[in-house]
Amino acid sequence: MDPVTAVAAAGVALVVKGALETAGQEAGRSGWAGGARLIERIRARFRGNADAEGALDRVTGSPEDENAQQELERQLAAHMLLDSGFETEIRRLVDEAVAAQGRSGAQISAALIKNAQVFNGKVEVQGDWTTS
Repeated sequence: MDPVTAVAAAGVALVVKGALETAGQEAGRSGWAGGARLIERIRARFRGNADAEGALDRVTGSPEDENAQQELERQLAAHMLLDSGFETEIRRLVDEAVAAQGRSGAQISAALIKNAQVFNGKVEVQGDWTTS
């Protein structure tokens, strides 16, 4: 999976998480308040593109819809490829979410596991690792 697609997939997972938390009234407990900011940034970038706006609306309205998630991922990746500034913003928001999960003990909900997509491609890992 190329880096843009990976960031787009992570961004969609965060949109799904934000939609599920909002539906479950858990938004204040997530440990990362950037979910709404991420959704609004994507919404602003998609403004005027009916297909992209529709993809975002379908995911926020029905977060469990896997077809809607895949369409949003395609739309998000396409917009990131067209606008490097937008790509940088989405990467930053995804990085903030990862950092916040690390501070809060990284909670994974059953709904996110149910909707997870598994790719059997090559994975490269860099950086420092701490195991316990």
